[in-house]
Amino acid sequence: MRVGILTGGGDCPALNAVIRAAVKTSIGYGWEVVGVEEGFDGLVHCRTRPLSTASVSGILHLGGTILGTSNAGDPFKYPVEENGRKVERDISDRVVENFHKLEIDALIVIGGDGSLGIAQKFFEKGVPLVGVPKTIDNDIGGTVITFGFDTAVNTARDALDKLHTTAESHRRVLAVEVMGRHAGWIAVHSGIAGGADVILIPEIPYDIEKVCESILEREKKGKHFSIVVVAEGAFPKGGSLTHRAVKEAGSEQRLGGVAERVAAEVTRLTGKESRVVVLGHLQRGGPPTTFDRVLGTRFGSAAARLVRKGLFGRMVALMPPDVDSVPIRDAIGQMKRVPLDNDILESARDMGISFGD
Repeated sequence: MRVGILTGGGDCPALNAVIRAAVKTSIGYGWEVVGVEEGFDGLVHCRTRPLSTASVSGILHLGGTILGTSNAGDPFKYPVEENGRKVERDISDRVVENFHKLEIDALIVIGGDGSLGIAQKFFEKGVPLVGVPKTIDNDIGGTVITFGFDTAVNTARDALDKLHTTAESHRRVLAVEVMGRHAGWIAVHSGIAGGADVILIPEIPYDIEKVCESILEREKKGKHFSIVVVAEGAFPKGGSLTHRAVKEAGSEQRLGGVAERVAAEVTRLTGKESRVVVLGHLQRGGPPTTFDRVLGTRFGSAAARLVRKGLFGRMVALMPPDVDSVPIRDAIGQMKRVPLDNDILESARDMGISFGD
């Protein structure tokens, strides 16, 4: 058996833990393992390298991915230059040909909703593969949690702990932008753990006047500063998402700037001095937490077991207390957003946190 492993989409803490576990488990079965470099782009250009136990030694604690990754190489919408401009073309047949040319018997795809969506299409084209859910946003269906989320939340919470002192010292409002394109899990968890006063998430369109009311109410109580955590996908009632740049062929639409928008409106409506902190890719980096290292290890080993059993087209998933699996098509068919009736939101509201509604 010759097994390929690739990591697609944005990088994420504990990717290396998954790779390490998948490699060591596969080699334990007597298989040969090859790493596909830079996501599906590696299959487009046949960029691979052998992976051994030595290759994955000492990577458990490292952030990022030793295989490299890309979120701009979807073979079904691949960017190519024609007549001086970039357009998207379907070159998936070429990838299937390369898969067989490389003599790979099965593929382990570690990625988020986008990468797993691509994986499902290749499975339907006859490529034997299994999936491993990866995203710091925790928005993939079928699994209770994804690896990388815990590390990202801890990074954001640590930043909020540090920002409290400067916000209080200068009596300012600090708008802290965290990741969360479609779901507000990072904002909610880090906001609660980091003592935020307002949390704005994609699931609850915000009313800026309600946000300001909450800030002014704190002012009346002698709290002359406020921390506002804003998910990048948050948007006002009746408004739209804030885009950082125009979408290019083959790439995902970039969001950003919503915290600047919120801070400017807060200053205009309250007179309070506001500042903006965008955590951005800090949330993706750094050593994974203990929880993510263990979960990543469980996922990597479970993916190899799925291959051994021939259970292709499935994704490993945490269903406490066990790691099980679900069809990839079911997982990508349901975006996991923060439920409005979840007790975590009720608890936050009980603590006086505003969601701008």
